[in-house]
Amino acid sequence: MGSLSLIYACGGDGDSGNSAINEPAGKWTAGDLHVHTVQSDDSRTTQTLDFVLNKAFATYKLDWMALTNHLRSSKYDNDGTLLATPVPFAYGMASHEIPRVKALQAGGTYADKLIFSGFEWDMPTHDHLGIALFEGAPTLQASTGGAKEFQYAFTTLAESQFDPADVAVWKAKYPQRFNSTAADALQAISWLKTNYPTTSFATLNHPSRNPGKYTVSDLRQMNDLAPDIVFMIEGMVGNQMEPNRGGYTSAYVPENAPNRTYGGVDALVARLGGTWDALLGEGRRIWNIADSDSHFEIDAASNSSGYYPGEYSKNHVWVADGQAGIGGLTKSLRDGRMFGVFGDLIDALDFRIGGSTGKGFMGQEIKVPAGERVTVTIRFKSPALNNYQKPVDSGTPGNMKPVVDHVDLIVGDVTGKALPGTPAYAVATNASTQVLRRFTAADWKLEADGYFSVSLQVEAKKSQYFRLRGTNLAPDVAGLTANGEPLADPQTTGADNAARVNAINDRNYGSLWFYSNPVFVTVAP
Repeated sequence: MGSLSLIYACGGDGDSGNSAINEPAGKWTAGDLHVHTVQSDDSRTTQTLDFVLNKAFATYKLDWMALTNHLRSSKYDNDGTLLATPVPFAYGMASHEIPRVKALQAGGTYADKLIFSGFEWDMPTHDHLGIALFEGAPTLQASTGGAKEFQYAFTTLAESQFDPADVAVWKAKYPQRFNSTAADALQAISWLKTNYPTTSFATLNHPSRNPGKYTVSDLRQMNDLAPDIVFMIEGMVGNQMEPNRGGYTSAYVPENAPNRTYGGVDALVARLGGTWDALLGEGRRIWNIADSDSHFEIDAASNSSGYYPGEYSKNHVWVADGQAGIGGLTKSLRDGRMFGVFGDLIDALDFRIGGSTGKGFMGQEIKVPAGERVTVTIRFKSPALNNYQKPVDSGTPGNMKPVVDHVDLIVGDVTGKALPGTPAYAVATNASTQVLRRFTAADWKLEADGYFSVSLQVEAKKSQYFRLRGTNLAPDVAGLTANGEPLADPQTTGADNAARVNAINDRNYGSLWFYSNPVFVTVAP
């Protein structure tokens, strides 16, 4: 930890400035952007659409969810019935998934929940990209026609699987299919920008799971091409019930350190001063998200994959009043006032920076004169119990109360965007990033509303971003943390199936983290 070029003092007297500025009315919501059902062939027939919806909304009380089955060939309908002939998933989404959701909501089931369909695309030369594209006015809904066209243009699925009438139309539009090169991947993002410039988004799912899939230049290029579409990294990855946490199965050798999870978090986000910090240091609005990647939890053969939606991973997203439906959520995701969490370590977070010009919340920027002392305020709550079960997936509560050990206030310099073709465009680190202050129970106080609260005054001498990272672990726990930094997650093995899956569950609930999005403080020249 270091002081940077800042002056800090614990226990400030709250925010300065006008409390009404930059503080619209709204509410916090919880959801998942990466969920599979039986219509993904690597799922299980038990993972029917109705089953998944019940887990997400009835059991784990999410407010919204994206269904993101693989954009491949699909051999089941939403109930797990084998189709006479496999279909492109975009057709299965239109024929089975969306009608069932509409029927349930029309009948009053999940009528107050936001449920929408997207898909997970095998991006040429890279890894998976979660995509949602919408159409319609005044109410947005999934664009089934757009999904079908995208699957034809940008996947390798045989032309014979598509409707011949559709193929005839698409062949007249496209001289070729774009499904094999890095340039084709960019072509797909460009297609989204052209056809759904404000009504689509894409998430970089488990980006470091396999070696060699991305460089930081790739990430910059995608964000430069479509900053309002490619702005989320799934740093807090799903598939947490895999023996290799997150399904990061590359060989455990030193050169694969970038392809590990660290406390369940992809190295791009978890490593202090790493790729995410490099991108934030350019002032890029690129956010971290936390998803389940649910395919199944434990199957009949005792294979384990991931938790159910809302069980372990959550995105907490602020939705301002008036931002309703899919359009409202999409804008809220772009705005970035959100945080990701494992195991309900916290279920509420108020992180703001106040100065003479007002306040900045997560995802926002506050501009202040050079030398002004701004106040950083951190307030959080943890629930009485989380969703830990013992045995795992038994329905028997494990009665675990999550407790935050410490919260790190991380800061890094913002120096402007790197330009394509320059050496800086390939730099995947931010050397200025460090933990400015580590807060513990000795620093925060419990307030009447149930929040733990701490504040800090900082002299703003240069433009920087501030973000939070919290955990239930002490700074130096053998095999888990070193000087507060998460260590690479080892594989959890064992010949006894029941013992193994419970050890995996205990591993995950023994290593809980939350990550906030940043607040940018820009010093006026």
